[in-house]
Amino acid sequence: MRVLHIYISPKHVFVGHHGKPAGTEPMLDVPEVECVAGQGLQGDRYFGHRENYKGQITFFSQEVYDQLCEQMGVHDRDTSVFRRNVIVSDVDLNALIGKEFEVQGITFKGTEEAKPCYWMNQAFAEGAEKALMGNGGLRARILTDGVLRREAQ
Repeated sequence: MRVLHIYISPKHVFVGHHGKPAGTEPMLDVPEVECVAGQGLQGDRYFGHRENYKGQITFFSQEVYDQLCEQMGVHDRDTSVFRRNVIVSDVDLNALIGKEFEVQGITFKGTEEAKPCYWMNQAFAEGAEKALMGNGGLRARILTDGVLRREAQ
């Protein structure tokens, strides 16, 4: 698994906005982030969210993004619009659900698919929510502390 992007955002743009326009807080593309076991990513909106939270970190596949861009003819949106923390390549994220895995010496446990929601239609393109069903990314718990770094592309 290669780490291509790491995103954090101190505020939510969709949560709490049902029936209203999305917020405007950007995702910050950072070169590295501190992963804190049981808490989340330092500086991210879900850090310390609640005990045993299933989405302390989220992963999304670059290959799924590339396929979606091709399928929908969208070439003016980047991976940050999905609001997942870590964009990776060379891994089947669904295969990690229910399993412990290691990235750069940090241990995670895949908890469930990061299911797409109706906001994907607004953030990426109409039909994105349906197209991403089964490939929305991976939610995980952080089991050991460490610093996750973006790799050279």
